[in-house]
Amino acid sequence: MGNSVLDGRTSAVFGDGIITKFYTSAAWIEGRAEAQLKEIVGWTGVQKIAAFPDLHPGKCGPVGCAVLADRIFPQLIGNDIGCGMSLFQLDLPTRKLKLEKALRRMRILGKPASKDQGWRLEDAGLPTNLFATSLGTVGGGNHFCEVQTLAEADDGTRLDRSRLYLLVHSGSRGFGNSVLGSVPLGAYAGMQGDCDTAQTYLQDHDKAVRWASLNRQIIAERAAEALRADLTPLVDAPHNLLARHGAGWLHRKGAAVAGAGFVPLAGSRASASYLMAPTGQHDTLASLAHGAGRRYDRSSMHGRVRAKKSDIDAMQRTSFGGRILCEDRDLLIEEAPLAYKSAKSVVEDLERTGAAHCVAEFHPLLTFKKLRDERRS
Repeated sequence: MGNSVLDGRTSAVFGDGIITKFYTSAAWIEGRAEAQLKEIVGWTGVQKIAAFPDLHPGKCGPVGCAVLADRIFPQLIGNDIGCGMSLFQLDLPTRKLKLEKALRRMRILGKPASKDQGWRLEDAGLPTNLFATSLGTVGGGNHFCEVQTLAEADDGTRLDRSRLYLLVHSGSRGFGNSVLGSVPLGAYAGMQGDCDTAQTYLQDHDKAVRWASLNRQIIAERAAEALRADLTPLVDAPHNLLARHGAGWLHRKGAAVAGAGFVPLAGSRASASYLMAPTGQHDTLASLAHGAGRRYDRSSMHGRVRAKKSDIDAMQRTSFGGRILCEDRDLLIEEAPLAYKSAKSVVEDLERTGAAHCVAEFHPLLTFKKLRDERRS
């Protein structure tokens, strides 16, 4: 095994594979996540791994990395195929937002979309009944739809500081889960791309990626309608997906596509989010961190956060004067700011290692997560 350190980046050779870490010693990285990196780089066919400062342990490998291999490992993508972040600009000036009224109107996101979305699925090249009742819904976990203000931006972004923005984080809901569930466990050892099982998986995977992108678009449209505003799409960056990369297969698990243009990087619901510009100067495998990354797992949060009514009420407000619309007590605890690393620190490490630089900072005003009467997801 050999090691080298360049501009804060660490590159290490393990057998036939290379792990490049785009984070410094200042990053909060759990040992179990790094152990998972070393395990995966030893899998047959794995050539390179790019790991980012939001890295944290996952079920079948760490979240916050991109893995290049000569074969397909569906478990590295996971069950939320196509999950990603989409950023939109609203034509609503910040000064005109009435927070309490907006809070009431945004509750519509807790209900299924009332309009028939079959034609939207058809336009996306998907069957008109493909998980249609879930389309336009946020889901559970760390997914959200957030109204934001633009705090700072480089001139080159051409973003309007007087306007409001929407950041949507969601994926393929039950569809992606069904795709992974249909893959035989033997495929987890790695599939050659031309085998029948791989071809079926790839076809379903690509449908889930399109479904997830459409889902984020419809969520944003529903939120904009609730706010009596029009919206303009700015960025759609999926971070759970498989793609061809040269002669190999690039697996992104919690690593945003960063080929060209900007990449959203979400904070916790009570902290700033950022817009990053990849430098393209280093072998990040055309990927980038997509968020702060978890610091503590969900189960341990129930012992770390007090759950008195006053504490729960406090978790529904932010230091920016914003509100969090989440009526699921357990979810509030599991998604409390303490559960996450510092998004600012993640940004700083990406800059120190030359992976990207920050071009804009957004502050949360209203975050929709989950209502009490929503179906468990």
